[in-house]
Amino acid sequence: MKKAAMLGALCIALANVAPMAHANSDVPLAAACKGKPGKVDSAEFIRIGGIEQWVTAKGDSCANPVVLFISGGPGNPLSPLSDAMYGAWSKDFIVVQWDQRGAGMTYGRSPPAEGETLTIEKMAQDGNELAEYLAHRYGKPKVILWGSSWGSILGVYMAKARPDLFYAYVGTSQVVNSLENQAESYKQLMALALAAHDQPSLDVLKQVGTPPWTDPRSFGKVRRVIRAYEAKVTTPPPAHWTIAPEYATPKAQEDYTNGEDYSFINFVGLHGDGMLAHANLPALGTEFAIPVFLIEGKHDLLATTDVARRYYDQIKAPEKGWVLVEHAGHDPNQDVVDAEYKVLRERVLPLTRKN
Repeated sequence: MKKAAMLGALCIALANVAPMAHANSDVPLAAACKGKPGKVDSAEFIRIGGIEQWVTAKGDSCANPVVLFISGGPGNPLSPLSDAMYGAWSKDFIVVQWDQRGAGMTYGRSPPAEGETLTIEKMAQDGNELAEYLAHRYGKPKVILWGSSWGSILGVYMAKARPDLFYAYVGTSQVVNSLENQAESYKQLMALALAAHDQPSLDVLKQVGTPPWTDPRSFGKVRRVIRAYEAKVTTPPPAHWTIAPEYATPKAQEDYTNGEDYSFINFVGLHGDGMLAHANLPALGTEFAIPVFLIEGKHDLLATTDVARRYYDQIKAPEKGWVLVEHAGHDPNQDVVDAEYKVLRERVLPLTRKN
């Protein structure tokens, strides 16, 4: 799913890259993990799924557990904003950002072949290959899995396929089922627009019609209405959430924009038949072998909280938790980041000490 307008400015990726590493069993433990804990600060291409993919890792100590971020979009990697948004987490975790296949730096380095399409299954395989690599490189039995929006679809696929790789799954702006999510979103938007006598928004909603949609432009039109209504009742992202300077080159901007366009078309499909149309997490089963924690914005009009809550209530897991953030919608703000950090510190961090 698309990030906030603030994240829309995030059309960038690195131009200068670090040496390449390879995801296989021959990768040695990071030097910082040998003997004594040391600081982790890496930015490099790693061979995942047969292509070079961009991964960054930052933490004050190699002794810290690893959090693997599965960002949204697809096509909206958080690597350029990670220091601004999650820099404080480095004292407790090794924060890992990943530019997924077809996005950001990975798109620039490993552009898809003509006609190549993205699938949830292939990207989940990529994610689990990366998780296995990170556990080995940093000497951990498992890593923590975090997914937001599109990343919450991919994260659940990853957790269901390889629960042995993860301490827990933490989902934000959880997407559950494409048909149910879109129908509920549309219904709530219509009610809000009618109550506000908002004719311009009503015109847009009536023009695109009730979902499911077959025109990819419909998603963008409705997303703009969603953002306008969420902005009325949520806290805006902080001014200091700006992209890191090293991601702001013209080449990086071009790679990000091209990757975002490519990923979005693969997500919605030219006729409403993209990856989103296949998203139905309950069909994967609602039993999880690992703890599950969901953090939801109360005013999320894209992946609505009632749909997420119904899914959460069906989940059976060794441990689970639900957090509703009062002044948040679908896109991240400081309230959401604070809630995520609290769950990670208080509920997930103890799990890493048991294994």
